Amino acid sequence: MDFLQTIWNSMTTENTLLIKIINIPLVFIEMYVSMLLFTTILNITVSKLQKILYVLILGIIGLITAWAIPTPYNTYINVLACPILVYFLFKTNILKAILAEVVQYISFLVLGLILMIIFILLDVNSQIITTVPLFKILYSSSLYLLAYLLYKILSKNNINISLINKMHKKNSNTLLINFIIGIIAIALQVYIATAYIDTLQIGIIITNIIVLLLYFSISIYSLSRTNKLEITTERLEEERLYNKTLTVLYDKIRGFKHDFNNIVQAIGGYISTDNIEGLKDYYSDLVSDCRKVNNLAVLNPELINNPAVYSLLTSKYHMAEDLGIKMNFDVFLDLKTLNIKTYDLTRILGILLDNAIEACSKCEDKDIYITIRKDNKVNRQLFIIENTYSNKNVDTDRIFEKGYTSKTENNSANHGLGLWEVRQILKKNDNLNLYTTKSDTLFKQQLEIYF
Repeated sequence: MDFLQTIWNSMTTENTLLIKIINIPLVFIEMYVSMLLFTTILNITVSKLQKILYVLILGIIGLITAWAIPTPYNTYINVLACPILVYFLFKTNILKAILAEVVQYISFLVLGLILMIIFILLDVNSQIITTVPLFKILYSSSLYLLAYLLYKILSKNNINISLINKMHKKNSNTLLINFIIGIIAIALQVYIATAYIDTLQIGIIITNIIVLLLYFSISIYSLSRTNKLEITTERLEEERLYNKTLTVLYDKIRGFKHDFNNIVQAIGGYISTDNIEGLKDYYSDLVSDCRKVNNLAVLNPELINNPAVYSLLTSKYHMAEDLGIKMNFDVFLDLKTLNIKTYDLTRILGILLDNAIEACSKCEDKDIYITIRKDNKVNRQLFIIENTYSNKNVDTDRIFEKGYTSKTENNSANHGLGLWEVRQILKKNDNLNLYTTKSDTLFKQQLEIYF
């Protein structure tokens, strides 16, 4: 009984040493829950290994700084460590890395303030919570549970700000500026309420929380509406491109139907005169027209089932057609299974296709061949772009250098950045590779996506 009484006394009275011991597991729990929050809100995809590494590394940094570095310098280090680790470990951009810190900071401030009010109403002030082990455990456990419930609500309802990646740069910047200003305003209010929580009237604090919750609710609603508008716009553009493709396809089929008898008679004429060479030439032209129809049939959003990729390929197809370039497609892959961010993929494909179209436009034979398939032998997905080209002296070892160009026009100073930008994207993704080769007739770019 004395032993149990000693434990109870240790838990219910001020005990600095026990608080430090309790903080060890609590730090790792906080890192894990906060990671779930910001990866969900910012729509960051992470593996189990990345999660484990993040929690361990940031947890250890938090413990070391808490024990070895005085306040407030330990706080500064922790604030800097989080976005740096998110940037390098989760392979995000700088903006998302900074927002990861802000999101979890604001979330825990708001939830912590709500809990603190509840504890004060129970006659437990902030001093007791931070110095008495039992109340420290109760407060921290409640805080992490609330944060975890918030994460479950967000993930279940698919509430996030992934639309930032889909919006035009001007719109996304405007949205982010408003979001950051709102976060700063919330942080100031929460800080003031937290700093003076023991002296402010409960009514003022509760009113402050209600205002904050209203702000968050309206912001989430606005984001949801904006997201729906963006999705609708994408679908309308997809339908417009598909309708254009269907119109061209319909005209081609009508043309074949109208000329069918003439085509058969022409074939019969070559056969009756035993003109095999003429028949071969005629057949080659016929196959070429048939291939155009087949390619248009492939440009189907049901087959190319990634809206962004579909829109890109369709727009490039019609661009090439206007220049007299034949673009041929072979698609043998479910694009929903791609192990690459759509934003990165469309940037890479856009640059490669623009280069292929420009190279083809200068050739007598204007052909581009696009193959999308899966290579199960080495667990990779392939986007292969082959095109005819005229400059046989192009240096495949230097084309990715910044400023290097094989173009001879007077404005060549504006070239040489596309493939360099592709290289920068590849460097940020460990599972991507671009294999470049050339033959006497075709220049080949093979984008390899490993999974």
